[in-house]
Amino acid sequence: MRFFIRFAYDGTAFHGSQRQPNGITVQETMEQALAMIFREEVPLTFAGRTDAGVHAREMYAHFDIGFQMPDAGHICFRLNGILPDSIAIFNIYPVTDDAHARFSAVRRTYEYHVVDHKDPFLCQQATRVRPGLDFAAMNEAAQLLIGKQDFASFCRTNTDVKTTICNLTRAEWRELGNGHAVFTIAADRFLRNMVRAVVGTLFEVGRGKMTKEQFAEVITQHNRSAAGDSAPAEGLFLVQIDYPQELFLV
Repeated sequence: MRFFIRFAYDGTAFHGSQRQPNGITVQETMEQALAMIFREEVPLTFAGRTDAGVHAREMYAHFDIGFQMPDAGHICFRLNGILPDSIAIFNIYPVTDDAHARFSAVRRTYEYHVVDHKDPFLCQQATRVRPGLDFAAMNEAAQLLIGKQDFASFCRTNTDVKTTICNLTRAEWRELGNGHAVFTIAADRFLRNMVRAVVGTLFEVGRGKMTKEQFAEVITQHNRSAAGDSAPAEGLFLVQIDYPQELFLV
């Protein structure tokens, strides 16, 4: 049977989400814990990849097992006892055989957090910026991102994606008070490094170094060199992944 596992992690100590040979990753850590419980290798397929230092308040992965699943709640409890504090398992769901953690997702939502002062409790969960960002101007520019269009200007170069077309449904900044602000962006799919490239370019708008019209030109140029630098990793969170309800068997 196939199962979805829903979990969260603080990415500070990991070299990204997906397994790689040169550092400890979320996938490797979780697969080791599953192997301890099930007494066999249980490969995970993640809903997407996050870079080193990026966090997830909600992530999904799927796995297959050829035996009866014990009580899901008990398995979650045991996993949380094995895993480090930086990873939390929320639930395990039986799903249809064709459900895919990555390809079945219909929408993903990210948040990017910034603070304009030094905060020891947010130093790994928000990016520190200079005071004075013009969030109204940044929001005007962000609205140009809404819709189905080519986002090649915000895609990491030399990737093997077949298309750079995405359909964005939300892109807005909100000031939370006390110098803390958050950017929320949602789409059917995201390109490698896309959110951080978008945020870094919007910083240029907020600092008065780029106009709304110039931001529009960045989008239409379909050239990564036209956009700004990528924003740092620590402020980025994957916060929600949506799937068709009919995939879940409970």
